[in-house]
Amino acid sequence: MSMSSHGSAPGGRDVTASWGGDGGDWAVLVHGGAGDLRAGSVDIHVAGCREAAAAAAELLRGGASALDAVERAVSVLESNPCFNAGTGACLNADGLIELDAAVMEGAGLRAGAVCALPPFLHPIAIARAVLEDGGHVLYAGEGAARFAREHGFEPVSSEVMTTEAARARWIAARAGQAAEGWAGGTVGAVARDAMGVVAAATSTGGLVNKRAGRVGDSPLPGAGTYADGEGGACSATGAGEAIMRLVLAKSTTDALRAGSWPEPAARAAIHALGARVGGTGGMIVVDRAGRLGLARNTASMSWAAAGLALGEASGV
Repeated sequence: MSMSSHGSAPGGRDVTASWGGDGGDWAVLVHGGAGDLRAGSVDIHVAGCREAAAAAAELLRGGASALDAVERAVSVLESNPCFNAGTGACLNADGLIELDAAVMEGAGLRAGAVCALPPFLHPIAIARAVLEDGGHVLYAGEGAARFAREHGFEPVSSEVMTTEAARARWIAARAGQAAEGWAGGTVGAVARDAMGVVAAATSTGGLVNKRAGRVGDSPLPGAGTYADGEGGACSATGAGEAIMRLVLAKSTTDALRAGSWPEPAARAAIHALGARVGGTGGMIVVDRAGRLGLARNTASMSWAAAGLALGEASGV
């Protein structure tokens, strides 16, 4: 296990912290979004990540699939109003919630995703239904909502899912003020199960005051979410437009396939994010051997991990 920090590079904001650990035969790593947490909210965000990792670990310990584990972890985070996903997600320029989510399994490169989805409590579950349906990979907007309704998911209103904190951030953004203490735009999880299968899941409300219909990196396989059984799985968080331009999750998985360990692969990805396109964010990674890694170039990124060999770990 390692923890390290470095300064800035001339080409952009460089890695500010990274971590790596050996999870063993099964392992899970979750993040609660890269950003700048207020000191008073750090413990709450870390506790939320630990709850999500523990829920996923319980499944993996019982022999469940990596796909079930990452969906469960992200579902827990979507239910926690502290995070920008599901309940508590940020508001777009119209004052409404639009959600993005994706899930991917490495064994067969199966993926499912939704974007610009009107309010549903658990978009990650809808993304999983897209994966299992197998007809398409990505549904958008009203088409995504129709798919969800046809598969038994009940829509809700933006009012039901909007928290006072999200409304306050939106009002501040409309007034041109910084969203103080905002912890990023995404939650995610990666896992390796006892059968050696890897999976990734990501869910987000996107950017505060984003234009209606804006889609970030999270629901795009290869950008914010990716899993490849020959390498590993990745979930990214941060500046979606920058992450998309680098196809960051796919390039990180390619590094794993080429022999890199997760922490160095995550560090290289985040260094490129800052140096090449001036982006900020973070990344969590698991490889096919169950090794875990993460890196960020922001002030914080809440995270938690669990594994057969690792036990538990968490931080910001």
